[in-house]
Amino acid sequence: MVVLAASIVSKSGKALVSRQFVDISRSRIEGLLAAFPKLVGTGKQHTYVETENVRYVYQNIEALYLLVITNKQSNILEDLETLRLLSKLVPEYSPALDEEGVCRAAFDLASAFDEAISLGNKENFTVAQIKQYCEMESHEEKLYKLVMQSKINETKDHMRRRVNEIEKSKIDRGKTEKAFGPLRPSNSFSDMNTRGTGLGGDPIFADLFAQKPKGLHSAPAPATSKVAGGMKLGKAKKSNQFLESLKAEGELILEDTQPSGIQSRLSSVPLSDPIAVAIEEKNQCHC
Repeated sequence: MVVLAASIVSKSGKALVSRQFVDISRSRIEGLLAAFPKLVGTGKQHTYVETENVRYVYQNIEALYLLVITNKQSNILEDLETLRLLSKLVPEYSPALDEEGVCRAAFDLASAFDEAISLGNKENFTVAQIKQYCEMESHEEKLYKLVMQSKINETKDHMRRRVNEIEKSKIDRGKTEKAFGPLRPSNSFSDMNTRGTGLGGDPIFADLFAQKPKGLHSAPAPATSKVAGGMKLGKAKKSNQFLESLKAEGELILEDTQPSGIQSRLSSVPLSDPIAVAIEEKNQCHC
């Protein structure tokens, strides 16, 4: 037995679902399906039709035909058994047995036909087994889905608790503002200035210290008087002792004092040359 194709067609020969199990071109299978309605006579109760090359084993499904196309050397009883299995699978995947319903479930029907027929030969499977194979249920997949669903539910519960905490904090803040008034947010810059004054953060004292008194000016620092040092002779002290001894003997000594006017005039004379020399001659006579 070699099944060439399993198909569902309309009364006019329009192919709705077709699954080929051998290497056959699309144009040929479309030609075979289009020729089938012309071969079926009205009022006949046969379930198969033969041509020169192929055999059509078919069954009416309301307004549609379920076909199994085989070669002429296949066993007709096995062909009928295959057709019966496929006729049970079609309602499982397409509850609406019309063109629209079959086209909507075309992928599932093709997968079910693949499980029922392998390489043109019928598999010894029941409808329940084929349905289980098509669903491809996995215990690991179910366990993974359960774990993911539990994580999603836990996340939702955490979000719900967080929302309740935020709403509760808003209510408590509103009660506090009603009881004590709105809390003014502190300004970090002004707080720093008031803390720097050391007066307990009182804004009045901070303003007083921030403004400078206009009438007060800082007194200038006294200028340090520079003592001009002149030339000192090493024998000045010895000459002074000699004069003191003369005074003790009763001698009259006239002390020479340089008038300040001359010194002031000398200091006030501008220096025109790089070197200036002042000469003063004194004569003293003692009797």
